[in-house]
Amino acid sequence: MHVPDGFLDAPTSVATGVVAAAAVAVALRGARRELDDRTAPMAGLVATFVFAAQMINFPVGAGTSGHLMGGALAAVLAGPWTAVLCLSVVLGVQALLMADGGITALGTNITLIGIVTVAVGWAVFALLRRVLPSRLAVVAPAAAVGALLSVPVAALVFTGLFALGGNVPVDLGAVLAAMLGWHTVIGIGEAVVTGLVVASVVGSRPDLVHGARPLLSERELETRTVEVA
Repeated sequence: MHVPDGFLDAPTSVATGVVAAAAVAVALRGARRELDDRTAPMAGLVATFVFAAQMINFPVGAGTSGHLMGGALAAVLAGPWTAVLCLSVVLGVQALLMADGGITALGTNITLIGIVTVAVGWAVFALLRRVLPSRLAVVAPAAAVGALLSVPVAALVFTGLFALGGNVPVDLGAVLAAMLGWHTVIGIGEAVVTGLVVASVVGSRPDLVHGARPLLSERELETRTVEVA
């Protein structure tokens, strides 16, 4: 979903740039509560994995490209605020050094990939974690569902931005069909990858998975309660 330069008009690009800058500023403060000396390396690993995954691009029509996004994956593994920072860094490096996504569209790409996918993926994950049984086994499936839904939602948000400030002569219906159709398929692939990666980390080091910490705390509390009884 890397948006190229000139695809959206200047007011829309500036607006998304402001949104992205504000989100990064807030995330810098929020990430302090998510990271410590033990979990900080996870953020680096997440950023590296997402960077590698996003380098596999393919065209989806109307001048845009599709790829795995990693928002839900990063949020569950490292925390939502840290995920915003990880994806922003990845997108910045790609735009500045690899011409993957336009420099003037960097704010748009951060908004779509670094904010929308993270927010939707984490919100869905947190909701499922609350309503499903409090077991570590639910972490990976919940993360997969969050990933599945986050991708087409980001595609819909992009279509809305294009409707407001599209700067190329492409029919809005064609953009919607291409983006939503392809990104629904991409969402399925992202769900599979997210579920497998989260399951592998939870299986080996659940204490390093941000989304699993509340479940670990509950399990430890139950264990202590049984011991006291």
